[in-house]
Amino acid sequence: MTRHKYKVTRHKLQARDKLSEKKVIKKKVIFIVGPTAGGKSTTAVILAKKINAEIISCDSMQVYKHMDIATAKITKEEMQGVKHHLIDIIDPSQEYNVALFREKVTRFIKEIHKKKLIPLLVGGSGLYMQILLDGIFDDNKSSFKIRKKLDAKADEKGLGVLYNRLVELDPEAAKAIHSNDRRRIIRALEVFYSLNEPITEAKKKRHGIWNEYNVLLYGLSIERKLLYQRINERVDRMFQDGLIREAESLCENYSLSKSASGALGYKELFNYFKGEYDLIEAKRLIKRNTRRYAKKQMTWFNKENRIEWIDVLGSDTPLEIAGKIYKNAENKL
Repeated sequence: MTRHKYKVTRHKLQARDKLSEKKVIKKKVIFIVGPTAGGKSTTAVILAKKINAEIISCDSMQVYKHMDIATAKITKEEMQGVKHHLIDIIDPSQEYNVALFREKVTRFIKEIHKKKLIPLLVGGSGLYMQILLDGIFDDNKSSFKIRKKLDAKADEKGLGVLYNRLVELDPEAAKAIHSNDRRRIIRALEVFYSLNEPITEAKKKRHGIWNEYNVLLYGLSIERKLLYQRINERVDRMFQDGLIREAESLCENYSLSKSASGALGYKELFNYFKGEYDLIEAKRLIKRNTRRYAKKQMTWFNKENRIEWIDVLGSDTPLEIAGKIYKNAENKL
């Protein structure tokens, strides 16, 4: 080969290698997750303006119209012109689930990327986050019927019978599930019977956004005492802002779907309306149940080792928290 031909060939190879490098550059998707009352919404708006992002709500309740106060839904003014998706999209009488969420979010991510912007997912639902990252099982139509049968069997013969069956069918899954974890035991058996394979194998076939995009996961870590104080103060503000009137309006105008009826704040007040306890007890229960929910959220998120935790101090403003995230993400954007 002549020197000239060698140079031409070398330059072609270098150009091809550069093209290949461009092809593997993945588009960015950022998450801000953490417990309720942790300051995610305000922090996200500040960060979104700094990095040119649109926000996608990763929340199972803020999708509902007319359910604003108890869900701590961000207002139009608080959005500060930043576009938000999956807020106020369905009536309280409609069902909403993780499959619908995943379908809508994957579409929004593509649309936001087309605008040369960054999708910023914000919320406290660990399940929604995990399903989006890693995918969902392709259950067949018999899955729901199987789950009902397993539920009935657990009631009739005890959860231990189901757990022992799981040990036989999928010992690997059984090792990772506590013998008293009814939901996960039933789910593992449901997957086995509907897909005819262990849940550990089915998980390997799921497809989520984790491998498709460059995903940056940030969690807001707040000392528990401070978080509980914020929750109590938030509930007090909710009552001042008209939570009772909002709950009364829901009772009068809607038959809440199963998914909507799980919203904290409303169900406690509905029982107050029925005369089961007084208003003081209703408020106490809302605070207690919200604290318990926050604890469950953190338990879920703490199991996710892909999250980079951002420590939030009592003196930190949303601007300072957003600055911490931006500093961490700056070289990755």
